[in-house]
Amino acid sequence: MKSLYNFIIRPYLNRYTNTATVEDTNLIVNTSIENHSFVSKQAVVVATPASFDTDIKPNDKVYVHHNLFRRWYDMKGKERNSSTHFKDDLYFCSLDQIYMYNNKCHLDYCFVKPILNKSSLSTNKEQDHFGILKYGNSSLDAVGVTPGTLVVFTPDSEFEFIIEGERLYCMKSNDIAVTHEYEGNEEENNPSWAESC
Repeated sequence: MKSLYNFIIRPYLNRYTNTATVEDTNLIVNTSIENHSFVSKQAVVVATPASFDTDIKPNDKVYVHHNLFRRWYDMKGKERNSSTHFKDDLYFCSLDQIYMYNNKCHLDYCFVKPILNKSSLSTNKEQDHFGILKYGNSSLDAVGVTPGTLVVFTPDSEFEFIIEGERLYCMKSNDIAVTHEYEGNEEENNPSWAESC
């Protein structure tokens, strides 16, 4: 079973990641199917496209767009699968909807770790649009932006992911606007709830 142009994937564990563990107790943190924040972004590749070769192989773990597994209600209130649903727990996924596979960024995507806000005048826990590059790609490497670089990214360019217990922002290489030298007092912001996801 192969698709001509799309990958066939299935959710890694579940379609939704709406539980959190707090002191050995599992809590349901969301019961709404519409909220994209709780749709799983982890998947396993079942089949690769027939029309081209790729480094992504069957059984690889991938991070994908949040709308692939999302359910929604139509105008009559009937619950529906996303347009990418194939059958059972299988879904179609285009090449540009895969952001990472086997801890390597795909295409021109990268992942940035937010940093704590040191300002005593702000109520925000993290510094807006600043972060530390966690996973880069070949186009960033070519210009000397490697993992560990302090970067500034453009507003509204980031998508939140939890990868191996760390809260990261996914964005395209072009969304990284400026690199900075470390001052030495930057701290990564990884809230405790991210480790339980």
